[in-house]
Amino acid sequence: MVFDALTFQLGYNATLVTVGAILLGVAAGVTGTFLFLRKRALVSDAIAHATLPGVGLAFIAMTALGLDGRALPGLLAGSAVSAFLGLLCVQWLVNRTRLTEDAAIGAVLSVFFSFGIVILTIIQTLPTGGQAGLEGFLLGSTAGMIFADASLIAVGGVIVVALVFVFRRPMTLLAFDPNYAETRGMRSDHIDLIMMALVLAITVVGLKIVGLIMIVALLIIPSATARLWSDRVDRVVLLAGAFGGLSAWVGAAVSASAPDLPTGPLIVLTAFALFALSMFFAPARGLISGFMRHRRFQRGVHIRQGLLSLAQGLPIYEPLTLRLLKEEGLARPDGVPTEAGRARAARAHWDEKRWEIARATPEHELAAARYDGLTRLEEVLTSDQIAEIDARIAPPEAAS
Repeated sequence: MVFDALTFQLGYNATLVTVGAILLGVAAGVTGTFLFLRKRALVSDAIAHATLPGVGLAFIAMTALGLDGRALPGLLAGSAVSAFLGLLCVQWLVNRTRLTEDAAIGAVLSVFFSFGIVILTIIQTLPTGGQAGLEGFLLGSTAGMIFADASLIAVGGVIVVALVFVFRRPMTLLAFDPNYAETRGMRSDHIDLIMMALVLAITVVGLKIVGLIMIVALLIIPSATARLWSDRVDRVVLLAGAFGGLSAWVGAAVSASAPDLPTGPLIVLTAFALFALSMFFAPARGLISGFMRHRRFQRGVHIRQGLLSLAQGLPIYEPLTLRLLKEEGLARPDGVPTEAGRARAARAHWDEKRWEIARATPEHELAAARYDGLTRLEEVLTSDQIAEIDARIAPPEAAS
């Protein structure tokens, strides 16, 4: 059943929802990357919660005009206006009062969300009809999605991704070095506003599928997952889009194969599962790879300290150090160095003398800051600089 859903064989409506969710996931992952790198994830939460009053007011306005109060374009337009007002309120509180950004976000988030709940409650008492289903914007609702709804979500996602591509360089620069961006003539407040506008657009577009409460997760979790796999911004953006699309694809497919399970929460849970797997297994920043790097570093430190002891004729009392030296064929069980061990010990001792001089020389201060007991001097200094240091070590023939 799940396989059929993954391969788009469960019928028209299930395929429509899955494709729309995938496009939303890709757009949310790409857009959320810059929000994540800018360390402003909480702003997206305020924007999302500020959409709720707009949904309710748009329904009332369209009903009063004799239109279909549940028409998705009108509801999304209302939520966009409301979210934009919420964003302006946050910026006004930060700029004109002594409130910190997180306090301003908390105030706006709670007020707008409470106002929205009150409006939805009032709507339920109106005699107009058609109120059912508006609460689906809280957690998402795909049961009644039609082709026009999916097309609107798809077009909105494509436009947002295109705009992200256009503004990716200034947003990247602002995320890592706002001061340098200012010196380049970029207005950080303008770039921030563009970024927030893109987040607002994704939030509004995603209301139908994942809802205002969970759209924040779809913006942040894929980018956090991608960050575990790479240090390059362009790769993180691409990976975030891929993880977002994959989460939406699997979550929507599982929901389609089990209709009683909601689509939005399953998409978020899938995104978190990918994050959890990446947190453990990612080669760049995963816990397992980090543990293995730590073990390799620890092993290297023990071997180097053991070699320095052998070079100076000192006994080795640490059992782990002696065991590692024996495994490398550098020492016998009684701690006496082998031929290879004596050669390695002499090189290690000579390298330590080089580092001592480098750390004591002002012009090598920056290079000396990389000293960790394992880094070779050849990796941080030129051959001429190393030759100068070797000349200061007596006797010169020891280098051979």
